[in-house]
Amino acid sequence: MEQIYTIPVNEAFEEARDKKGYECPFCKLFDKLEKKEVELALGPSMMEPNTRIQTNEKGFCKDHFQQMLEKNNRLSLALILESHIDTIKGKMKGNFLTNLTGTQTQKSIKAVNSLGKSCYICERIEYNFSRMLETAVLLYGYDPEFKVKLKGQKCFCLPHYERFMTLAKAKLDKKKQGELSKDISEIQNAYLEKLKNDVSWFCKKFDYRYDNEPWYDSKDSVERAIRFLSSGVDKEKK
Repeated sequence: MEQIYTIPVNEAFEEARDKKGYECPFCKLFDKLEKKEVELALGPSMMEPNTRIQTNEKGFCKDHFQQMLEKNNRLSLALILESHIDTIKGKMKGNFLTNLTGTQTQKSIKAVNSLGKSCYICERIEYNFSRMLETAVLLYGYDPEFKVKLKGQKCFCLPHYERFMTLAKAKLDKKKQGELSKDISEIQNAYLEKLKNDVSWFCKKFDYRYDNEPWYDSKDSVERAIRFLSSGVDKEKK
């Protein structure tokens, strides 16, 4: 286990446990990683030759282009785009006029297709996030304090729950797997019951008969349900 990941994993579990409301600790980790990588992509590192080679070749997905645009650092983004477009231009040179059955056109189509499935930021996030998931599994296996932190969680979104439990099956012994399954099932079952009741109450509040009733915890139940079911799915490339 890489020690560099234990601090952010512990911090995310503590913050999710102590925060008012409901948040998956892995979503918190993912969101922090994403914010950091978007900022780094527009920072001084973008001028480093090795970074520029990678961003030129891999490009960015639509979501991360949009997030970089929202940072209002248009000069840095324009510099990235300038060299990225040059790379694309080099791969496509002369191919726009080639017969559709020609070899060069088929190569250019393949090159454009590969660009649409790669993202420099997504790949960096996944590299670190996968190791953070593994760190959480291993911490559960040997650190009693972390086990208490996990038991204090309010929910785990379904995509991260699936990845976490798959890793646990591969990394933990049978006894620890059983303990984790019990601990996390109690958390998930309790939250699913809570979420279902909140969404149902949200629906009832649109019935005039419930006008004078309080909203309780239902006002953000639709957003919480979507977050629980999807989590953004780590923006995986299909």
